[in-house]
Amino acid sequence: MPTAHSHSRKKRGHVSAGHGRVGKHRKHSSGRGKAGGFHHMRINFDKYHPGVFGKNGMRHFHQRAGEDFCKTINVDRIWALIPEDQRAELIKNSTAENCPVIDLNRWGITKVLGRGQLPACPIIIKARFVTAEAEQKIKAAGGVVVLKA
Repeated sequence: MPTAHSHSRKKRGHVSAGHGRVGKHRKHSSGRGKAGGFHHMRINFDKYHPGVFGKNGMRHFHQRAGEDFCKTINVDRIWALIPEDQRAELIKNSTAENCPVIDLNRWGITKVLGRGQLPACPIIIKARFVTAEAEQKIKAAGGVVVLKA
C-alpha cells in the first residue's frame, strides 16, 4: 500500500493521531496474555474462571504414574491368545495330565475376569489376579488357576 494511503499519514499534525488524549496508545499497558489475574483483571477471573487461583486437593510426593493399572482379559478371550491352528489341536488332545499352560504375564495381562465361557477342556492359567467367577468357570471346565506374583 502506498504510504500516502496509510492512516498514519492522514493523521500527521494531530497530536494524538486518533488514539485518544487520556488513554494513549502504548505497548502492553495491561500486560501480555493472562497477566493481571490477581490485580486489574480480578473481577473477570472470579466471575468467569472460578477456582483458577489457590490450592486444591492433596500433594503427591513421588507419584508413580500407572502404578495401579491392571490389564484385564475375560475368560471367553483366553483361547484367542493361542494361534487358531494350535487351538483346535490343544482342545482335542487336552487331558488332565497333558493340558496346555497359558501364562498371561507373557502377554502383559494381569487379571482374569469372568465374562463368557471356556470350552470344556482342562487348562492351566497363570495370572496375578483372578476373580472368583473366573476361577469358578475355569475349574468347571476342568482347568486350574495358578496365581503368580
